[in-house]
Amino acid sequence: MADKLQFELVSPEKLMLSESVGMVVVPGTEGNFGVLPGHALFISTVRPGVIDVYANWQTSQQITERIFVSGGFAEVTPERCTVLADDAVPVSSLDRASIDSEAKGLESTVTALKDQVGRLSGADRDEAAAKLRTAERHLAVATAKLTALSATAH
Repeated sequence: MADKLQFELVSPEKLMLSESVGMVVVPGTEGNFGVLPGHALFISTVRPGVIDVYANWQTSQQITERIFVSGGFAEVTPERCTVLADDAVPVSSLDRASIDSEAKGLESTVTALKDQVGRLSGADRDEAAAKLRTAERHLAVATAKLTALSATAH
């Protein structure tokens, strides 16, 4: 078995990372999963969270890259792990103050939309429910960013 696997992280804007690595840990929808060289074929959705990249798992368990992804898909083969991310940004470039502010605003929006959904009916209710789902997704991403920053601080 080879001691490296090819990892590629692709966002809609660009190929963010393409390198030979020892291991990658991806935030799958059903939980985090680690990918080592020789991994079985696997496809998963990706939830908002952090991808940890390890240069060489056998000799050093040090994380070399931490990248926040807002969701997407992952494809794993024995030689490669490819993540197609909705959005990806290095954890080091996240700004806690702006994310805190965004999360507070989204919490207020979610509360107001829940109230609207409870009061409305028909097409108006459906429209408010769709807005609520979108706001809840954005809030989940903001919360995951704050969690990533908290984990980095320790």
